[in-house]
Amino acid sequence: PGEEGGAYLMIKEGVLESPKPDAIFGLHVGINQPGALAFRSGGAMASADRFKIVVKGKGTHGGMPWLGVDPIVVSSQIVLGLQTIVSRQTELTATPAVVSVGMIKGGNRNNIIPSEVEMEGTIRAFDPKIRKDIHERIKKTATAIAESAGATAEVNVQLGVPVTFNDPKLTTQMTPTLERVVGQKKIMTANQVTGAEDFAFYQEKIPGLFFFLGITPPGTKPIPNHSPYFLVDESALIVGVRAMANLAVDFLGSR
Repeated sequence: PGEEGGAYLMIKEGVLESPKPDAIFGLHVGINQPGALAFRSGGAMASADRFKIVVKGKGTHGGMPWLGVDPIVVSSQIVLGLQTIVSRQTELTATPAVVSVGMIKGGNRNNIIPSEVEMEGTIRAFDPKIRKDIHERIKKTATAIAESAGATAEVNVQLGVPVTFNDPKLTTQMTPTLERVVGQKKIMTANQVTGAEDFAFYQEKIPGLFFFLGITPPGTKPIPNHSPYFLVDESALIVGVRAMANLAVDFLGSR
């Protein structure tokens, strides 16, 4: 139903019902030595939410800005203010987060101050509570800055993919299985990834473990998955099949 969003649709249509699974395992290829397995307990991949802010001021001639309320200046201040949410208001020693503005548009003439500016951006977090807190801080920051200049800010946060959270108990339980499949020397602790993964929707419902299989051909430069130059050492794929099969057998055998 969709590589980047199919999980939500499958859950909506009852894939986790009758019978309800006790656990779920997910595998994704990644840039690492072929056949290596990488994973981490807890937040592994970030949530990804989208926000849109519409700043409304009062248009006027660029030569007489005092006759209007400049939404471009206000928007610029909001962009800077949003950056302090992570750098000054989020406990970065606990977990990382990202707030980025990726689009801003307003005005169509060099000498006319427009009445409205739109901006959109993305929010990434590894903790559900911090994720929610950032949403609220974006709304407060944009609204307060706009009001201080006599403008208004309409803020809309669109929920996207939640945090890919590897259940600690399940991760501990199944680590020996993965070690048996590839050997301890090829087991690695994965870094947290600010990309998002819709496998997280399953993990909101049942315990899950999501891990990465290294597929970078020896002697080549690691290239990210979404690059047109992405290259796979296909001999590593059998390791992925073996890992998934052993996880299923060992987990069922423990019930």
